Amino acid sequence: MRETKPKQVPRIQRILGGLLLTVIGSMGLDAQSTKDPNSNQTPTETASASDLTKVSIEDLMNVEVTSVSKKEQKLSRTASAVFVITQEDIQRSGATNIPDLLRMVPGVQVAQITSSVWAITARGFDGQYSDKLLVLIDGRTVYSPIFSGTFWDAQSVPLENIERIEVIRGPGATVWGANAVNGVINITTKSAAETQGGLLTGGGGNMQPGLGMARYGRTTGNETAYRVYASGFDDGHFLNSAGQSGKDDWHRMQEGFRVDAKASAKDKLTLEGDVYSGNAGELVDTIVSIAPPVNGILDLRDRFSGWDVVSRWDHAASPNSETRLQIDFDHGDRGDTTYSAALTNLGADFQHHVGWGDRQDFVWGLGYRLTYIDDDPTLRISFLTQKETQQLSSAFVQDEIAVLPDKLYLTAGVKLEHNVYTGLGWQPSGRIAWTPNERNMFWAAVSRALRTPSEADRSIQDNEAVVPGPNNLPLIVSILGSPSRGDERENAFETGYRAESAKRISFDVTTFYNHYDNLVSVEPSTPFLVANPPPVHLVDPNILNNLVYGETHGVEFSSNWKVARRWTLSPGYSFLSMHLHRTATSQDLTGPTETAGNLPNHQAQLRSHVDLASHWQWNTTAYFVDRLIAVGVPSYTRLDSNVIWQPVKRLSLSLVGQNLLKDHHLEYIGPDQTELSSLIKRSAYAKLTWQF
Repeated sequence: MRETKPKQVPRIQRILGGLLLTVIGSMGLDAQSTKDPNSNQTPTETASASDLTKVSIEDLMNVEVTSVSKKEQKLSRTASAVFVITQEDIQRSGATNIPDLLRMVPGVQVAQITSSVWAITARGFDGQYSDKLLVLIDGRTVYSPIFSGTFWDAQSVPLENIERIEVIRGPGATVWGANAVNGVINITTKSAAETQGGLLTGGGGNMQPGLGMARYGRTTGNETAYRVYASGFDDGHFLNSAGQSGKDDWHRMQEGFRVDAKASAKDKLTLEGDVYSGNAGELVDTIVSIAPPVNGILDLRDRFSGWDVVSRWDHAASPNSETRLQIDFDHGDRGDTTYSAALTNLGADFQHHVGWGDRQDFVWGLGYRLTYIDDDPTLRISFLTQKETQQLSSAFVQDEIAVLPDKLYLTAGVKLEHNVYTGLGWQPSGRIAWTPNERNMFWAAVSRALRTPSEADRSIQDNEAVVPGPNNLPLIVSILGSPSRGDERENAFETGYRAESAKRISFDVTTFYNHYDNLVSVEPSTPFLVANPPPVHLVDPNILNNLVYGETHGVEFSSNWKVARRWTLSPGYSFLSMHLHRTATSQDLTGPTETAGNLPNHQAQLRSHVDLASHWQWNTTAYFVDRLIAVGVPSYTRLDSNVIWQPVKRLSLSLVGQNLLKDHHLEYIGPDQTELSSLIKRSAYAKLTWQF
């Protein structure tokens, strides 16, 4: 059996040494910088570090987003529940990873399972493999077609390189395709031109002994810019339920580059890539021996590595017509001694945005994705087909019609997608936006989205436990995929209202109702005898099927209130209720109850940003998460706070405290998790950032 074994990640001292060599080598290249000769920072970096009290509430409302329609739209005119995490939000948060950033989004459930594993979703159906949330980085999907979800430990984009994170709550399938059922998270990185000069960060604390990044950008003339970077960290372990080490420490390093070139007055080219490797500790409850029947908790290392390359060509044929062609290629390996999986993707996406007359605005596109899966069978996890090639083809069209210019807009679209498992599926949507004046906007939407089966849904055998069976035969309790698994379907209905008042307060409220059918159920079946792996044993099968239906409804609210010139408060709240039911033929006795009771009905957050003086900032955030009734996880309140000192524009020091109210707390227990849950600990760290 092949085990995925990337190279061991060195300790942070060695990492930082490598980062410095990277920067020094880059500085020696014969190229000219785009820096202002009278400034120690690039124009973009200077703007980011400027006095944020000058940013008005109106500016925040007019942030442009691209994830809803694959074209630029002002947030104040977008008929969707969208929350934008800006680079300023990232700097203020004190977060060291993307999952912690997502906690600020109302309607998104974020729960940490271990030091390196999270359960993240929007509008319910949370789990380690949240299968109804599509995650993209610069338009490249990182959703796994093997296990239906996102491995967040492998998506460690350096936070300093992120321009913004657009989070759509609700379906985004009309433009992004299947699995964008309850939400879309699109992480957009900065262009190379925005990251000129050098950047060094370094620090550490009680739970993260070391972290650091080095980045350097230059230009090769007036039309081409590039950057290179390297980053890494060591994370310590949390505690298990017994108060002992959870054995879940993890380590990661990543390097990458980006090049942006203006080939002509009408053409822009982008090439970017990353390579990463890491390993994380885990405690896994699994079968140790079939005969005699022995189950046990194993202390393992989950090893993961991979790389990706993305190329993009933007062409402006005219002021009213522009096209984009993106081709991406990525590969990832991960595994421990109880499982091993490798995934390779090649994707191509073309889109055309064209204005037709004064009242219509079209976006249409074509897509193709080729996926190669290579799984090694083990006693714990195996698949009917160890090596498989999948093809996915798609087409979409969306038209925005200005019924009343600058007042009333109607958007209609549909996505057609063909996959190897369920064939052709269609995902339409209709949206309407009414802006009676520049400070108020009402919207409503009706959408249909599909969650297509993964390889695990169709062919997995997950052996969960072994017990003594009849006639002295061992009996293995297993979850089995089913070749008959079909698409899960959602019909979504949403309404929303955005407003900005007196340039001091803005708010955004959304209500929704979603109806689902063909949801996953786990159906008991008749035990059968097998000889492989030896010895001869019985299998007690529980087969994945589509015999659950139900609905969710809820409210999401967020606001920005400029209390004073130097003080901003950003409260948020969400309510979610779920009701699931079995069909008449289903025998699933626990799945619907566990799923519906495995979400917080209420969540709230309050973010405070204060500019204490010209060189000091104080940021504090409180998060409340309601209890998970079905699994007995109590409610908790998390408090994070940080102070940022910036003595000069190119140098800053951050002192950060996280989970300050309690020494440790539990956030998640779920039926789909593969590791034992840890208790999330109180932590603190210091970080120094130098730009040059």
